[in-house]
Amino acid sequence: MVVVPPGEFEMGSRETPFESPPHRVTIAKAFAIARRETTFSEWDACVAEGGCSYKADDQGWGRGNQPVIDVSWADAKAFVAWLSQKTGRTYRLPSEAEWEYAARAGTTSRFWWGKDAGKSNANCEGCGDASLHKTMTTGSFRPNGFGLYDTSGNAYEWVADCWNESYAKAPKDGSAWTSGQCSQRVLRGGSFANNANAARSAARFRYDIDVRYYANGFRVVRELP
Repeated sequence: MVVVPPGEFEMGSRETPFESPPHRVTIAKAFAIARRETTFSEWDACVAEGGCSYKADDQGWGRGNQPVIDVSWADAKAFVAWLSQKTGRTYRLPSEAEWEYAARAGTTSRFWWGKDAGKSNANCEGCGDASLHKTMTTGSFRPNGFGLYDTSGNAYEWVADCWNESYAKAPKDGSAWTSGQCSQRVLRGGSFANNANAARSAARFRYDIDVRYYANGFRVVRELP
């Protein structure tokens, strides 16, 4: 886990209606976020102990330190409930604002490393010399300024928020937006199956809460005292 300090940032962009309007968000309290995406090793431990009921499909790409994929939002919620019970600490999915704040790590550019996708920065279509069309071991690329790996590409990441078509009336205090189309939840960061545009810090997408897809995973947040 990495402790992310409090601060302010401009969330969103004007590149798509879904990301507009850009708005100032205040993160008033530090929080801890996983340095890497949740792995198959961690998921399989949850399954073995009965906290998670679904043995996610790795598509033949391997388990271990590969990011867990093929999990729904509901599955991710089961995992954080199990982890909280097991550790006695409060784990949860990040809010969308917390996720973008952590992914940007103080930057304002399209990607945390700059304005262009470039090469050898992320696992996504068009992000390197040749696209792999599958996940890579977590932490295969350099981390952002907060020390987080794979906030762009590799696996899409579920966050807590309900889907809304724009940021009109979005919370400005860093909390999860718990109204709107709540049968759908937000995904952030893009994946190996998406082009670089989906891996931008402001890019967002959604799926139904019970859908399992081979590019979707998550990372966790731990609340601090």
